[in-house]
Amino acid sequence: MASSTYRIQTMLVCLVICLNDAVADVEPNSEGEKRCDKRWIHIRKIPPRFNLDLLSKCSEYPLFDDFCPYLANHGLGQKTHNHSNSWYRTDPSTLELIFHRRMLEYPCLTHDPSLADAIFLPYYASLDALRYLYGPDYNSSSDHGLELFEFLQDDSPEIWARRMGHDHFLVMARPAWDFTQPLHNDPPLWGTSFLELPEFYNVTALTLESRAWPWQEHAVPYPTSFHPPNLGLLESWVQRVRRSKRSNLAMFAGGGGSSTGGPNVRRSIRMECEYATANATGVDGYESLCEFVDCSNGVCEHDPLRFMRPMLKSSFCLQPPGDTPTRRSTFDGIVAGCIPVFFEDLSAKAQYGWHLSENEFESFSVFIPKEDVVFKGLKILDVLKRIPRARVRRMREKVLELIPRVVYRKHNSSPGLRMKKDAFDITVDGTLEKIQSRLQELSLIHSQPLIL
Repeated sequence: MASSTYRIQTMLVCLVICLNDAVADVEPNSEGEKRCDKRWIHIRKIPPRFNLDLLSKCSEYPLFDDFCPYLANHGLGQKTHNHSNSWYRTDPSTLELIFHRRMLEYPCLTHDPSLADAIFLPYYASLDALRYLYGPDYNSSSDHGLELFEFLQDDSPEIWARRMGHDHFLVMARPAWDFTQPLHNDPPLWGTSFLELPEFYNVTALTLESRAWPWQEHAVPYPTSFHPPNLGLLESWVQRVRRSKRSNLAMFAGGGGSSTGGPNVRRSIRMECEYATANATGVDGYESLCEFVDCSNGVCEHDPLRFMRPMLKSSFCLQPPGDTPTRRSTFDGIVAGCIPVFFEDLSAKAQYGWHLSENEFESFSVFIPKEDVVFKGLKILDVLKRIPRARVRRMREKVLELIPRVVYRKHNSSPGLRMKKDAFDITVDGTLEKIQSRLQELSLIHSQPLIL
């Protein structure tokens, strides 16, 4: 416990130093203004109780014995082994910290909010939400976010008032559903009401999963365990994935689907996979048809070796919905060059348009309606066996092209790797475009131009 506390204190000091250096190093000049035209971002200074203080309480989080190890390396977590340069035990809940650290390296930062095209709020919303979701403030879940809004109104209120929050954005490292409990539920049900507060309707929220309708949120990739620090390590991994022998037709890594539950696609997958394993026969170059990796009770969450090796051996990775439509495994599978098989559009196609183009889904994934599997008896493995091997090879090459787009490279990465846009870079680009488009729409609605 003492060593974890020391590491967290060291990281917090480093983060503060990095923040001070970031805002001091990037000042508008003739070259910078040209490169950063319509791309300037100001990091809003907020009290540490909204971010850094939350990290210092990592050993006290509900549901975790000790969350501190996952905050190491600025949110990447501890290395999977001592000699690893790219692989970490990353928890999805640390995306806010990962994003904050990467934002400090963004080349178009300005300390002057009046010059900024967007304002980043470094609020660790998912960590703060734990006390409302599982802790002592469960009955006050509708209050989540009100204290932050009061600060934004009281401290330099002109920053918010300039565009009424339309230029502000933040990261929320949980599905949006966890922040959308109706304000007046009595008794309170699951979730906080952050995204239901009228005070934050104008703010762009970057969530791990978005709802289908609200304009204010957009889904961004779950962080995987792969965070390369240089171009050589990224390219060597892609080559390893390309050369990997795909001896399994398909695999599924996940929990649920037990025989005690009612009809659902996970149960159908598990039954079909177990039947194929029990009656193992090779087909068209595959040694086995399906491999099931049981990840029940979170045993795979911080141990990528459990699922990456089977993914590297499989042509297709089955990605059924669970408690919510999306899953981190989608991005783990892409990193492994495993072609994703989706069972509903909300699992990815309707979510991650910035990183996975909606118009290109057929080129790198397979779609099988879950209703056909659960209620019509459609066999998933039969569908996959019918796909020609030449098309499978083309789809895998497309998946390999996606790898740099869905990983969050390590902070302080090499200049060569920075030339390739990763999940963070694409998210920032999409956020700036979203904010700019919204401001233009509002200027037309009000017939008076806002400051752009």
